[in-house]
Amino acid sequence: ITWRSNKTGNDEGMFRASKNNGATFGDKINLSNTTEADSDDANIAASGNNVYVTWWERNETSDTPVARVSNDNGATFGPMLMLATNGTIGGGG
Repeated sequence: ITWRSNKTGNDEGMFRASKNNGATFGDKINLSNTTEADSDDANIAASGNNVYVTWWERNETSDTPVARVSNDNGATFGPMLMLATNGTIGGGG
């Protein structure tokens, strides 16, 4: 599950994983952890062990689509991928 939190003074993208069909959830993870932008409009998808979370990093001067990928059912995530950047996007995760 993913949601937006504003406990730090700006919007952050949060995530929690369940390994038992939603009966319980693991610790929350701040996926965005950005102080210079608000993290809005998150989307989530999963396939096998992979979890994909995308959202927009927005401030007064930019509106950037980003993503983070987990290859271990949401236990850990690779680096933030800047989707609007030209060229090949790195394969972290």
